[in-house]
Amino acid sequence: MKISKNFEPLVAGIAASLIIGILSFLSFETSTGFWLMFSFGSTTLIVLLFYESEFAQPTNIFFGHLLGIILGILINEFFGVSFITLGLSVGLTVTLMMYLKVVHPPAAANPLIALFADVSLNYIIFPVLVGSIVIIILSVVINKFILKRTYPKKWF
Repeated sequence: MKISKNFEPLVAGIAASLIIGILSFLSFETSTGFWLMFSFGSTTLIVLLFYESEFAQPTNIFFGHLLGIILGILINEFFGVSFITLGLSVGLTVTLMMYLKVVHPPAAANPLIALFADVSLNYIIFPVLVGSIVIIILSVVINKFILKRTYPKKWF
């Protein structure tokens, strides 16, 4: 049974709470590492609201977040934080996401996270890679089985 359009926002909101809640639980209540970062809130909104869009597809989520965090870490390591590197890191992320066809808008914030928080290379694994994978898995389950939507449109 498909959820009515009147209840879809409520179910999507509950689903967003569930996704972020699971990542928060894994971050604070287990010893596995940190699974959550700020840009994941926007990613969750996109996969639940704009699920048909190109930037909501698993490849874009995974590689967009990965690209943004790697660029931010590299720029921070070589040049440090300044108004130039903050702007340059986001600009490079946007440019490369477009060229590589992995545009995911929330991932444009990842270089800022890397520069301001001065994160290490470990941050690429926890939270970026594992958090992205959890979001992708949960969005597939929620969209397909709860909201009865066709998601993803494509994997790769």
